[in-house]
Amino acid sequence: MSASEDGSIRQWKRDGESVGEPWKGNGGAIGAMAVSPDETMVVSGSIDGRIRLLNRNNGKMIGNPWEGHNAAVRCLDWSPNARQVASGSEDGTIRRWNPDTGPQITPPIQTCQRVYVIKYSPQGDTFASGGEDNVIRMWSKDGELLVEIRGHDDFVSSLCWSKDGQRIFSGSVDDTIRKWRSIDGGELAVLRGHTNGVTSLCLTADERHLVSASGDYSVRIWN
Repeated sequence: MSASEDGSIRQWKRDGESVGEPWKGNGGAIGAMAVSPDETMVVSGSIDGRIRLLNRNNGKMIGNPWEGHNAAVRCLDWSPNARQVASGSEDGTIRRWNPDTGPQITPPIQTCQRVYVIKYSPQGDTFASGGEDNVIRMWSKDGELLVEIRGHDDFVSSLCWSKDGQRIFSGSVDDTIRKWRSIDGGELAVLRGHTNGVTSLCLTADERHLVSASGDYSVRIWN
C-alpha cells in the first residue's frame, strides 16, 4: 500500500500492478499511513491535521475523522495489540487514539517542533519518537518520558525496533544510521555510507540484516 501527496491511497501487487481504484479522501495530501496488525484497517493522516480510519477491504472511512492536531500529521503507528494508534505532527505533539471509538486516550504529549516518526516496541509497553530537534525519546505506555537519546546531528526520520525490544535503530537526515540500547540510550554502533538523509529502516524477519533507504536514491543492506 502507498499514500501520496495527491491525497490518494493505493494498493499494489508485487509486480507493480495496481489493485482496484485509488481511495480518495478530502483532507488533502496524506503525510502518513499505517496498516493495523490484523491488516483489516488502515489509518491515514493528512495535512489538514485530521486522522481517518479506513476499512481495508473497500477503502470506506469508519466513523468520523479524528480531530486534535492543528498541523499536518507526519507519522502514525499501531500498538501491537491494535488497541491504540499513536500520531505525530508538525504541531510538535504526540497523540494517542482509541481506534474503536476515535477519541484521544490521554492528553497530548508536547515534544519538539515537529514529530516525524513514532514506533511502538514489539512488546507494546514502550514507544519511541523522533523529530526536528534530533532527539529520540522513549515513552512508557502511559506517556511518561523514560529516556532521551542524543547523538544525531540532524532530524530523526526513521526508527526500527529489534524483536526483543532491547535495541532500537534510527535513521537521520545527517546521513547516518545509529544503533542504541533502548533501556538507557547507550550508543552501540554508527553506520555510515549513505550520502543523503536516511528515510526508512527495516530489520529482516530473522534480524540478520538491516535494510535502509535514502535520499541518495539507494537501498543498502547491512550486517
